[in-house]
Amino acid sequence: MDAVAPIPQSAGQATLGEVIAEAQRLLEQAGIESAGQEAFWIVEHMLRLPIHHVVADRDRLLSPAELLAVRGLIERRVGREPLQYILGTQEFCGLEFAVNAAVLIPRPETELLVEYVAQRIPAERQATIVDVCTGSGCIAVAIARLRPRARVIATDLSNPSLDVARQNATRHAVCEHITWLEGDLLGPLAKQELEGRIDVIVSNPPYIAEADWATLQPEVRLFEPRGALVAGPQGTELHERLLQESGRYLSPGGALIMEIGAGQARAMRRIVDQIPGYRFHRLVYDAAGLERVVIVERVGT
Repeated sequence: MDAVAPIPQSAGQATLGEVIAEAQRLLEQAGIESAGQEAFWIVEHMLRLPIHHVVADRDRLLSPAELLAVRGLIERRVGREPLQYILGTQEFCGLEFAVNAAVLIPRPETELLVEYVAQRIPAERQATIVDVCTGSGCIAVAIARLRPRARVIATDLSNPSLDVARQNATRHAVCEHITWLEGDLLGPLAKQELEGRIDVIVSNPPYIAEADWATLQPEVRLFEPRGALVAGPQGTELHERLLQESGRYLSPGGALIMEIGAGQARAMRRIVDQIPGYRFHRLVYDAAGLERVVIVERVGT
């Protein structure tokens, strides 16, 4: 990638249109595909302007303070910091979630987890659902909104992540519907008296193999929390642990619904076959045709 010209630091004067054009040029030089759209979003966010004002007021002169602030955000994006961290939000299941460097940025394909949990749990049913590796809380919050009669429990190893998740639960008025527990995978459930009583365990666990870390985009590799992405040498280590731990808690016929990486379905089938008490129920593909979600059911009566 060619070197990106530094952003001028002098206050000077510039119109809204000139700043957008400057931002687009610098973002394009940094190798960002949607440079034009992102330039609009950054200016819209920093100046707190509706998008139609950004379009209509292109001749408006920015104050020195506004110019400095906008250029500061542009410089962060040129450095390949994810736009979601810069803006502080990401949409998921039609809801806006706060995000920062403590949590993984929610992806559209992860919405499949929420969809398949909702398919298994009718709206009128009382059920217990556990979201493991909750991160920003996007899965737990979306489920609590869709299934208000369910008891939702969310776990995460990271206390800063849980702080973000609680903020998102407050934002979407589901605080009283979710119990937040800090700890490793299902470890926090040990004292909750939930053995054999959980209807669904859902998780988007780390699933990147260690060898693949260096190949990831700089937005991911340099800024998103490594612990939320890398599982180990194989990439399926956390899935296997979840299967081993879930048998204690899932009710007969209960489901473990997990996101996986592309190409991991075959390995997951082998793992399920090796752990007694489960049957492989379904493999779900995402919109790009990639393996994305595995649904495993607890057998027994």
